[in-house]
Amino acid sequence: MDLTRRHLLGGLAATAAATVLPARLLLAKAPIEQRFVLIIMRGALDGLAAMPPYADPDLRTLRAALVPPDPGRDGGMVDLDGRFALHPGLAPLKDWYAEGSFLPLHAVASPYRDRSHFDGQDLLESGAAQLDGTRDGWLNRTLGLIGATDRRFGIAFAEEIPLVLRGATPVTSWLPDKPTSLPPGFPDLVARLYDQDPALHAAYVSGLDTTAFGRQIQGLVQTGAANTAAPAQGAMAGGMSGNGAMAPAATGADLKLAEAAGRFLADPAGSRIAVMELYGWDTHVQQVKRLDRLLAAYAATLQALRTGLGDAWTQTVILTVTEFGRTAAANGSGGTDHGTGSVAFLAGGAVHGGRVLADWPGLATDKLYQGRDLAPTTDLRSVVKGVFRDHLRLPEDALSRVVFPGSAEAAPMRELVRKA
Repeated sequence: MDLTRRHLLGGLAATAAATVLPARLLLAKAPIEQRFVLIIMRGALDGLAAMPPYADPDLRTLRAALVPPDPGRDGGMVDLDGRFALHPGLAPLKDWYAEGSFLPLHAVASPYRDRSHFDGQDLLESGAAQLDGTRDGWLNRTLGLIGATDRRFGIAFAEEIPLVLRGATPVTSWLPDKPTSLPPGFPDLVARLYDQDPALHAAYVSGLDTTAFGRQIQGLVQTGAANTAAPAQGAMAGGMSGNGAMAPAATGADLKLAEAAGRFLADPAGSRIAVMELYGWDTHVQQVKRLDRLLAAYAATLQALRTGLGDAWTQTVILTVTEFGRTAAANGSGGTDHGTGSVAFLAGGAVHGGRVLADWPGLATDKLYQGRDLAPTTDLRSVVKGVFRDHLRLPEDALSRVVFPGSAEAAPMRELVRKA
């Protein structure tokens, strides 16, 4: 079934589900209990701003106007290990770092070495070694290895299923819907139209079940906004972090979606592999103000996701990635331009965090990639492989043959997740 038809059926099912009560999730037993969430920051995150290498003597020379005050000063960055710090907007995650559930990695990149958003995101999501027209994604191929049989096992919390999740293994997507008035019996009428086509009928029923379950989740999240239970230990939604920084309250459509996503994953018969997308990271102008807002919102999104996960947090790994980094030096518009190396963040109760992983190349002119960008020293595929081998228990050879074909040189990183 082509993607357009699948989305059409999903839309019909979402509309019809407004009349289906009680809502039920008819999901086959999940083949694994571990959860994995991929968050894609579209637009190219400035890793040098998100996690400043403040001990590098060349940082302020390159971008003094973009660097927050030193740790300990008003509005200052948040020290991690004496070399690296978090942007002030990420201050709430310092407590996660202290408890070992946050692991930042620096000087990271996919194999892509040019600076087109479209091509960079394509290679990031296809998992191919080079731009070769691959039209399925590495996360869909992972679902195939796991043995997922129900399309709701892999889910995108987005309007459309992104490339990283597309492929031979059926998947689904969900966003909160708006109530729609329909004639009585409309869902049954549509279902009968597809009775003679098993594939169409199965897709329609699957969409009904996913959307109906989503409406239950949506109701729980909306109720929780007015009658909030205590967050999971360490989840500081709306509260003070250990550094005295106020985390943005978990309100607004984006944060409600993040909490709903966590509830989807937390359900005993719910989804196990998920994708979320965050936009706005292409900071060519007025970067400081934009990143203050965007990074604080990202931290709040993680907190809301953790709240929704509840006890399933201990079985979860969240990986945040971007298509490439940004220039080491500021441009003339108070921003940065397309670059190469950036950061990746691992979070979750299953993560072996509390440290920074970085083979730091330095910011001296002769150390920059092409004389302008942070040089990447860690292959993002090695990060994913390490998580999938130790968290999802996938065989190492399959990771290089199936998930990331032609990537034998990108060895899986070790000790990214806690030992069971």
